[in-house]
Amino acid sequence: MTAVSPSPALSIRRWVLDLAAVAVLLAVALLGFWPTFGGGSFGLAAAGGVLLGIAIAAVCTWRGWGILIVAGLTIAAYFVFGGAFALSHTAIAGFIPTLDTLGALALGAVTAWKQLLTTVAPVSAADGHLLVPFLIALVAAVTAASLALRLRHVGWALAPIIGAFVLVIALGVPDPAFPVVQGIILAGGAVTWMSLRAWWVPSSSAVDVSQVDPTRAAHMRLRRVLSGVAVVAVAAGAGVAVSAASAPAEPRHIFRDAIVPPFNVRDYVSPLQSFRKNVRDQKEKTLFTVSGLPKGARVRLAAMDEWDGVVFNVADGGPGSSSAFTPLRSNMAADAEGVPVSLRFEIGDYDGVWVPSVEVADDFAFDGDHADALRRSAYSNTGTGTTVVVDGLKEGDAYTLRAIVPAAVSDEQLKDAAFANIRMPKATNVPEDLSNIAADAVTDAETPIEQVRALETHFAEDGFFSHGLEGEVLSRAGHTAERIATLLGGDQMIGDDEQYAAVMALAARELGIPARVVMGYYPEEEQAGDPVFTATGDDVHAWVEVAFEDFGWVPFSPTPPKDKVPNDTNTKPRVDPKPQVLQPPPPPQEPIDLPPTVPDDRKPQDETPNILGIIGVILAIGGISLGVLLLLASPFIVIGAWKASKRRSRRNADRTSDRISGGWDELTDRAVDYGARLAPGATRIEEAATVSAALTVPSVTALADRADGQVFGPDEPSQAEVDSFWQEIETVVGGLGKDAGFFKRMKARVSIRSLTGSGRMSVRMQELKAAATARVRREPGNIEHNSTTSESETP
Repeated sequence: MTAVSPSPALSIRRWVLDLAAVAVLLAVALLGFWPTFGGGSFGLAAAGGVLLGIAIAAVCTWRGWGILIVAGLTIAAYFVFGGAFALSHTAIAGFIPTLDTLGALALGAVTAWKQLLTTVAPVSAADGHLLVPFLIALVAAVTAASLALRLRHVGWALAPIIGAFVLVIALGVPDPAFPVVQGIILAGGAVTWMSLRAWWVPSSSAVDVSQVDPTRAAHMRLRRVLSGVAVVAVAAGAGVAVSAASAPAEPRHIFRDAIVPPFNVRDYVSPLQSFRKNVRDQKEKTLFTVSGLPKGARVRLAAMDEWDGVVFNVADGGPGSSSAFTPLRSNMAADAEGVPVSLRFEIGDYDGVWVPSVEVADDFAFDGDHADALRRSAYSNTGTGTTVVVDGLKEGDAYTLRAIVPAAVSDEQLKDAAFANIRMPKATNVPEDLSNIAADAVTDAETPIEQVRALETHFAEDGFFSHGLEGEVLSRAGHTAERIATLLGGDQMIGDDEQYAAVMALAARELGIPARVVMGYYPEEEQAGDPVFTATGDDVHAWVEVAFEDFGWVPFSPTPPKDKVPNDTNTKPRVDPKPQVLQPPPPPQEPIDLPPTVPDDRKPQDETPNILGIIGVILAIGGISLGVLLLLASPFIVIGAWKASKRRSRRNADRTSDRISGGWDELTDRAVDYGARLAPGATRIEEAATVSAALTVPSVTALADRADGQVFGPDEPSQAEVDSFWQEIETVVGGLGKDAGFFKRMKARVSIRSLTGSGRMSVRMQELKAAATARVRREPGNIEHNSTTSESETP
């Protein structure tokens, strides 16, 4: 019995089934991006990639186009439609690509993966992260749909879908999306797909039972469908059970856990070191302006919680610490409570990497020619409300900040609140008297808020204010261990925000209170709430924040009022002070006055185009395109390498007779790739007859006789005979390629029939069909029919 080719209606139905199955299974796999994007904002990009990939695969299969055309169309679709689906904010009218769109697509194919992994989830679709789901969906859909439409066994098409599913998990977050739903649909969909393919295309099975007995065929098909349903039910139950059992287990390990953002905030000087410089040199200068700052809100530069005896700085503690900065993203304050505000910052004489902001920032929108560089080099720590731009802010920069201003917390609300359980970095070289001073200050305090207020009152009421500027009482800058010891050991405590904030934070830490120092700007009380706050050096401040359970970080200001000046300018140290041995760092040297430069009247020479930059962009785009081509061609490269490895092992076998046998096997494998069907267990003469009839290669019979003679002869063939035999084999194989057309030759090179042995099973398939036919006729349900037929035919 011969196999029956499927009808046109059956082929159309199979195409619809294959394409629909690929679309549904890929959609379920890509659903894993839901927690990464904090919702379904990636849906349009993923759906666009799937539909484009399916369309490319269907057209190329219908036209019979090979891998090169498929790869070319995939790359073209990526650049033509990538702007509409993934980078609509860079395209004209949201879908017409611009030069910026094409450049972002070219670079994004390489850099988007890193940006996604180094950005804190949930990531924003507006930051270019949609390139990742779009590219995964496009490549996976092209590969899966092409394999499903071109191969007899649909199982090969599941490999790209499973690969996309695993990649989505690896690029995502530790929390799964919908594991039960994904597991059930993927397992059930795959089994249903394969079952329907086997049912609708009976010619791919060993026996076409529909040609034996329609009644029996219907019974066997129903049994096969019920078996498939049972498998789906078992798979679904197993998925639910596994999900339930694994729910309390540890979070899964993903790429994001192993990648550290390429930024170290400790490379930059603590802003608190420039406190006195702000007061002295920028007192009258407009550093920046803020529009829309609510009354009571403060502009902050940085929150610092580590003190090493020299300076307060961000802690060098890795993930979760105040030095754990991640690339700037949108929607950073999704769960914050408070009043949403929009603040407009315009930079004047301010110059630095620390970005003026508020405690709970949600999104930054930079303006001007410097905007892209600022956005790309911006990093933020949402735990401390600190933002840094590596490129640095300068005059003329501007940005709009969407933020949340928390409601002010009163002492009445904090009366029953405990300190938050936060592990703070250990301070070193703390003055010895500080712990006793802190303990004496809080002797009468009973609740946590009373302890903090007692410390604040102690320094604010017992201390005196002075910046140490001209006409003021001497007050040295800095907050080193020696400076703090001098502050505490004098007859009068004299200093400004820098010293008082540092000493209160250290005193609180001596009592086990979680405290940190914050530097920033805020207006005087009479200007608070004005539409525009103009920040000058006279508005710079440092304060202390203490963490309370359920209330977060609450600010405290231990600095005495500015009008509380010491009454004796010649302060004397107390008896027997105990300063620390640690000496302060040498003061910074004044810049050297250089002679005036002579103006250069010559014309600038940098008028030629940047040839190296243009060449670099061309090479980058070419490299990315080559990488995508290699990715798409990787399965066929593996096939070619596998065949080359088999050929090499045959040519270099230990025995020369095995090399002769290997040469003949090489010839028959290539014939199988070109469409010949060889019977399993046939002799070389029989195989030669089949190859000669199928491919019109008459000389192959002589090669079979020669191989038998040299393999079964009394002596081992010499190496010269082996080389001669292989040379003739290569001539015959080369002739096969010359006689075939280009596409048939390409198809033979990537064929896996010789690797899987499918080309040698035709005879065995016919034997199985004959045996199955006899079995069906012998079954009890068909005995009566056969007997009746025999009797009716008897004369």
